[in-house]
Amino acid sequence: MLPPIRGYLPPGTTGATRRGAGGRFHLPPATPEAQAAAPTASTGILALQQGWSPAEADEAAQRRGRAILRELEGLQLTLLGGATDPGRLSRLAVLAEGEAGADPVLREILAEITLRARVELARQGP
Repeated sequence: MLPPIRGYLPPGTTGATRRGAGGRFHLPPATPEAQAAAPTASTGILALQQGWSPAEADEAAQRRGRAILRELEGLQLTLLGGATDPGRLSRLAVLAEGEAGADPVLREILAEITLRARVELARQGP
């Protein structure tokens, strides 16, 4: 599990007050209906649609994660060489979308890898 994000507000503070605005920003407590509608940790929709078993979905997610890491490594080497590779960026964009697997730990790891890929895509522009 990831550590919580620590802000600059003192502990126990639930929102930021803007002086002169005359109010506080806060979110209302979640209703039971909203909590019931929240996404659950189940197997991926794509895997279910394709009829994959959880093990097959995890294998596909692992392959996708490794491919993203290879493309990120190649992008790093290309950029260090002073060049750009639009083909690599295209492949990275395609890989950034896809199945996350059935295992919750694998989904979390893949989400971090995918986030890094999206950051690099954003840095390189459209």
